[in-house]
Amino acid sequence: MLKYKVLNTEGKARRGVLQTAHGEVNTPAFMPVGTVGTVKAMTPEAVASTGAEILLGNTYHLMLRPTAERVAAFGGLHKFMNWPKPILTDSGGFQVMSLSGLRKITEEGVTFQSHLSGEKFFLSPERSMEIQYLLDSDITMAFDECVKLPAPHKKVQDSMRLSMRWAKRSKEVFKDRTGYGLFGIVQGGTYQDLRLESVKALTEIGFDGYAIGGLAVGEGQEEMFKVLDYTACALPDDKPRYLMGVGRPSDIVGAVARGVDMFDCVMPSRSGRTGQAFTSHGVLNMRNACHTDDHNPLDAECTCPACKNYTRGYIHHLFMAGEILGAILLTWHNIHFYENLMKQIRQAIEENRFEAFYQSFMERYKDERKF
Repeated sequence: MLKYKVLNTEGKARRGVLQTAHGEVNTPAFMPVGTVGTVKAMTPEAVASTGAEILLGNTYHLMLRPTAERVAAFGGLHKFMNWPKPILTDSGGFQVMSLSGLRKITEEGVTFQSHLSGEKFFLSPERSMEIQYLLDSDITMAFDECVKLPAPHKKVQDSMRLSMRWAKRSKEVFKDRTGYGLFGIVQGGTYQDLRLESVKALTEIGFDGYAIGGLAVGEGQEEMFKVLDYTACALPDDKPRYLMGVGRPSDIVGAVARGVDMFDCVMPSRSGRTGQAFTSHGVLNMRNACHTDDHNPLDAECTCPACKNYTRGYIHHLFMAGEILGAILLTWHNIHFYENLMKQIRQAIEENRFEAFYQSFMERYKDERKF
């Protein structure tokens, strides 16, 4: 069982705190993605220095390598990767569904081939719960199916209802204990009737938190916000709300304005490896020649090691030379930027000035151009 408390609200935006077995998480919160037990190009200590309080791991990838049983033998994922703070694990459903022709779905679960070895595996709600228990996840996600959009209403309806039956089975076998919790996942594509049907089914089962899945899959920000407008406010006020796989800074700020509390995305770390830097005034492409002789930091308002100690010209040089340090510094900066953004959001809600913060940020970041 998890404890969640809303400390203040402004409009639909919420400032809260979530208590877990491995510490508290201040919300709104961003979770860096450590898919296989590591945030790429970062040490756990470096991730912690950005202000991150919780990481995301992935059932699918960890069950294949090194296996959940092996992680458990090391004392769980926290000890295995040297991250003493909270961990949320995705159920593996999204990754399995992305395998396309390499999987077969039945009422019982999904049979799929490993993308690593071609070996066949079976993943069900029961097995997903077992794996996440072995990993010692503070927050376990119910097993679900995620349909690629756009898709016809009937296909999305059938998938959502299957996910609701799987959610019930996930809840039945989840091992409830103090500081640990299970989140249900709202599905239904961009169909309002299906989203609200999913919310009703999940709240009747009862979960420690509720995720909104199946978005940020190409539907566009306007459509995503439209879904959040009627979905987030339909969820229980006393439970955390998690928007899965989102996203860009403007996506996050806009989702907070619509009542979302938790986020994860590979964007800051992936962008860090490909030369993109998120700053207070937009997105920089550090491969662009305009940075060659630039003596300025990435972001004069940022206090991360990359901004305090290095110039744009040096970081541009690292990427053009193919040096690993470029990916390290830019990933560190990006995650620091995201975590600092969440801190600014929390402070704005606490001080009842989030609406002004929201309008200012969305105007400043409206095109998120890369220059």
